[in-house]
Amino acid sequence: QVQLVESGGGMVQPGGSLRLSCAASGFTFTSYTMTWVRQAPGKGPEWVSTINTGGTSTYYADSVKGRFTISRDNAENMVYLQMNSLKPEDTALYYCASRLSGRYYRMEEYDAWGQGTQVTVSS
Repeated sequence: QVQLVESGGGMVQPGGSLRLSCAASGFTFTSYTMTWVRQAPGKGPEWVSTINTGGTSTYYADSVKGRFTISRDNAENMVYLQMNSLKPEDTALYYCASRLSGRYYRMEEYDAWGQGTQVTVSS
């Protein structure tokens, strides 16, 4: 069974840092692009970052560019999101999601989602 499990969330002060982790299992991890999506209370999902299968290409939403870094360790089936210079507007439930490389997907469509990990940025 496909499973994505996020961890590493918590409460931090503005300007602080946090590292989120996503452990993948139940599928061929190296065949999937991996994405971080976040959802704030009362708002729809917001794409944050994507990394390709080999970890050689990364993409970021303008709102996090320069502050967040996505990475993956294919040997360990892990995806990470290093979050620096955190702002209150980064407060959200952060999800890890997967897509099969080369396959067509509609907007917001993913093969799997994790349960999410809460990030709260507040003074």
